[in-house]
Amino acid sequence: MRTIALRIEYDGTDFVGSQWQNNGRTVQGELEGAWEQLCGERQRLALAGRTDAGVHARGQVASVRSATTHDRATLLRGMNGILPEDLAVLDVWEVAPEFHARHSAIRREYRYLIDNGRVASALLRNHAVAVGRKLDVAAMDTVAQGLVGMHDFAAFCDGPQEGSTIRRFFGASCRREVVWGQPLIVIDVAANAFLRHMVRKIVGTLLLAGEGRLDAAGLAEIMASRNPRRAGRLVPAHGLYLMDVQYPGDGCVATEQTSDK
Repeated sequence: MRTIALRIEYDGTDFVGSQWQNNGRTVQGELEGAWEQLCGERQRLALAGRTDAGVHARGQVASVRSATTHDRATLLRGMNGILPEDLAVLDVWEVAPEFHARHSAIRREYRYLIDNGRVASALLRNHAVAVGRKLDVAAMDTVAQGLVGMHDFAAFCDGPQEGSTIRRFFGASCRREVVWGQPLIVIDVAANAFLRHMVRKIVGTLLLAGEGRLDAAGLAEIMASRNPRRAGRLVPAHGLYLMDVQYPGDGCVATEQTSDK
C-alpha cells in the first residue's frame, strides 16, 4: 500500500460542496469515482479542507491509501482524462504512510475576491462578490492585522462548533487589484485551521472597517465577546478560494511539488 497526495483545483459553482453528500455533485465524489475507474479500486479520499457549495479551490489537497502500481505521471494524466472540466488534478506525489490530507496540515491559506466596480462584472459573477459602494481598503488592511496571533475566534464561527475555537492566525492582508479593467479587492488570510464559515464572517467584519464602521479596537471587542452576532454578516460563498495547504517535512508542501513529465 502507498499513500498518495493530490493537489487539485475546482470551480465550485456547480458543486454542493467538497465533502461527499447524497444531494448533488461533490468534489470528493467525483475524485473517488475517477480513482475507481482509473485504478480499479474503491477508496475513500481525504480532503485537507471542507469547502461549501460555491467555494472554489486552487490548492486543495487530497490523500488516499492505495495498492495501485501506476506511477505519478500516469495518475496525473489518467485522473484528468476522466474528471469533469470543472475539476482538475494539478499535481500528484507520494508521501509517508501516515500522511493525511486534513490531519497532517499545519497551514491553510484562503483568498476572498470582491468585485468593487460601480457595475458588477458579468464575467466575474460566479467568482467574485459584487460590492459597488466605495470601501477604504487601507482601513480594512489595518484592522485585519488584529487577527494575527493565537486567538479565540468563536465570534467568527457560524453555527455549532465542536472542540476548541482557538486558532493560530499567521497573516492577513487586503489590497486592490485590477482584472480586465475591473477593480477588485483581494483579501488573503492564513491560519493553522479555520472554523466553519470563519473566513466569510471575517470578510463581512472587514467590510465594516471598509465602510468606516469598525476600527482595530472594535475588532478586539468583537473577538473578546465570542459572540457571532457582534461580527459582520456572513458574505456569499462564491468569492472564496482555498489557495494553499502546507505540511511539515520535505515533499509535503502542496504548491512546491512538480509532477513527473
